[in-house]
Amino acid sequence: MKRVLTVLALLLVALAIGVGGYVYSKQPTRQGQVTLNNLQGSVTVRYDERGVPHIRAENETDLYRALGYVHAQDRLFQMEAMRRLARGELAEVLGPKLVDTDKLFRSLRIRERAESYVAALDRQSPAWKALQAYLDGINQYQDTHAAPVEFDVLGIHKRPFTAEDTISVAGYMAYSFAAAFRTEPLLTFVRDELGPEYLNIFDLDWQPKGVLVKARSKQGPALAAGDWQDLNALARLSEQALADNGLPQFEGSNAWAISGNRSKSGKPLLAGDPHIRFSVPSVWYEAQLSAPGFELYGHHQALVPFAFLGHNLDFGWSLTMFQNDDLDLIAEKVNPDNPNQVWYRGKWVDMVKTEQQIAVKGQAPVTLTLRQSPHGPIINDALGPAAGKTPVAMWWAFLETPNPILEGFYQLNRADTLAKARAAAAKVQAPGLNIVYANAKGDIGWWASALLPKRAAGVKPGFILDGSTNQPDKEGFYPFSANPQEENPARGYIVSANFQPVSPTGMEIPGYYNLSDRGQQLNRQLSDKSVKWDNDANQKLQLGTTTAYGPRLLAPLLPVLRDVVSDPAELKLVEQLAQWPGDYPLSSISATVFNQFLFNLTDATLHDELGNDFFETLLSTRVIDAALPRLAASADSPWWDNRNTPARETRADTVKVAWQASIAHLKTVLGPDFAQWQWGKVHTLTHGHPLGAQKPLDRIFNVGPFDAPGTHEVPNNLSARIGPAPWPVTYGPSTRRLIDFADPAHSLTINPVGQSGVPFDSHYEDQAEAYVEGMYMQAHFSDEEVTANTRSTLKLLPAR
Repeated sequence: MKRVLTVLALLLVALAIGVGGYVYSKQPTRQGQVTLNNLQGSVTVRYDERGVPHIRAENETDLYRALGYVHAQDRLFQMEAMRRLARGELAEVLGPKLVDTDKLFRSLRIRERAESYVAALDRQSPAWKALQAYLDGINQYQDTHAAPVEFDVLGIHKRPFTAEDTISVAGYMAYSFAAAFRTEPLLTFVRDELGPEYLNIFDLDWQPKGVLVKARSKQGPALAAGDWQDLNALARLSEQALADNGLPQFEGSNAWAISGNRSKSGKPLLAGDPHIRFSVPSVWYEAQLSAPGFELYGHHQALVPFAFLGHNLDFGWSLTMFQNDDLDLIAEKVNPDNPNQVWYRGKWVDMVKTEQQIAVKGQAPVTLTLRQSPHGPIINDALGPAAGKTPVAMWWAFLETPNPILEGFYQLNRADTLAKARAAAAKVQAPGLNIVYANAKGDIGWWASALLPKRAAGVKPGFILDGSTNQPDKEGFYPFSANPQEENPARGYIVSANFQPVSPTGMEIPGYYNLSDRGQQLNRQLSDKSVKWDNDANQKLQLGTTTAYGPRLLAPLLPVLRDVVSDPAELKLVEQLAQWPGDYPLSSISATVFNQFLFNLTDATLHDELGNDFFETLLSTRVIDAALPRLAASADSPWWDNRNTPARETRADTVKVAWQASIAHLKTVLGPDFAQWQWGKVHTLTHGHPLGAQKPLDRIFNVGPFDAPGTHEVPNNLSARIGPAPWPVTYGPSTRRLIDFADPAHSLTINPVGQSGVPFDSHYEDQAEAYVEGMYMQAHFSDEEVTANTRSTLKLLPAR
């Protein structure tokens, strides 16, 4: 027996050694010397205490080749996953359940656009040369090192990364901005199937201050019941494709710039926190790049060599999402005698058909037939035989504009004046971005970057358009000078928070903008002339957890609740809500009660009219945020009646049902003691990895959960979907950056998880707890501070 136990012990030790050796073989190399082909000189990479590389090279080409190499060793699987999602190639490694997602992304024609885009690029431009060097660095790392553990688990074979992959990932980013897929089928259904009186709660028309007003009556194509099912299936597929793959999705953002006359230091301040779906690894890869004539501390996205966020001693910028509507859905009229023809400008026109093969792990390839009308790709072809009879085409700015976005960001990385920054912003045509800028000379600026289409007069692109009319026609594009923008405004600050902007020409800019509450709150605080701003004050502003949304929605319902709630203990909860300022600290009980009531109120009023599928779609859109306060204030809205009962319910009836359901659900989840209903118990953040959706792999790859303050549409926008408790946070600040241009070498930042995407690496999750607690880290910039905080040094040498 003793001998058996000894043998078992030795086997366990051998297994542990084997596992340890396997894990070690996958870890990044941050110390020593490595030779690379195509280097002109040596490159030094110093890693600081957070694993951020500080790269110094003798020329730009070597600099970007080194960036590609170190980026790949920390994020190779993220690069692979993002290109596969964007190009419709996930089923090849994840199996049949991803076929529908691949069909969707193939139908978007991102692959084809990437090929034509790359073919047209100037091979002599600095941006192209930088991209090629960066991709070469990635490929050299991949060719000479063990594949990431995820490659082994999924059976992924290595293949080179290309410029087409970079543009495809840009297409994915643009698509993740596009709310039209989820919103336009829903709003068209409400207008055409329920009636204009049901549309009154949705705000869609342009207003100078970003306040949306009543939409118009029906003006679209006739769609059959099967078409509605088709369109809703497309909306659900679009949401699931973005939500279920554990990859970053762009959602919103805050950014502001404060001029020197409003700051303590006398120099401009810059603050930014783009709101992106949480994932492991996080979206941004931090790196400091140094070469003669060029210096930048930047935040990079996978497969893109140029920083999307960045700063140096002279200037810096942040981004928010413009939220302009750059995608139209168009219902085509089909020739009854030829299903491959559609009516276009007075005649029947053939659609172009192509076929693609989708590789599927463990199964035979799936053939996808794609069609294109004169208006654009037929996107409901993604549904295959389940598609309705009406082809729905897509006009998308990403496919239809020149969009020199690589050149734009290459120039923005070097834009030390307002004029240079403005010129770079004009080259970002899709997706729509707000670029908020400041420099040490004292300038601040903001440009809404997009190539905005000229649509026909009276066309409402928030609804599905009629392809047999001139509704989908575009009359060209507006000049960049017509885009919303400001430079050095007299008020001394600029704030951008995804609310509807105003064009200098006064023209309407259709979009799916966020509520104005978050922007208005930031604006109120920034407009206080008694405050001299610094990074400490900006930290408090970024970490704010209060919104006027809850109290605004509750105001017309509090008298109703006081009438319909009879239990004394529950009435105390109602009175607590009446005094609640709309804040979301971890200890708040009112935040928990309000969030649950918000869902049950939504469910009791809207679910019966919309049905299960469209109701789920509604919960994933931004239009629900504006609709609910308007509904609460409208006592005679037809939504209050429950279509599933013979009686005609009033607002009071439905509010009572919603309140009772809320209390019952919270008792089930948190127990009968109201004092235990704290927000932090039900609002938690877990950073999900693509493999972490499968148990027990979640214990290896996911990070969390953490009790999370904040909520949807507060400055600290740790946002969860409307639904019943508990509420897992889905997106929020993807970093928090603060820069005072009196001392830009000591800027502040934070990564939500960690710099590395390599499981078991020391930097895989080393910032996660600090992030959720609202802490900041210093971004080292000066050579002296980088040297003092260097933990390891990697030398890249030319191969001889």
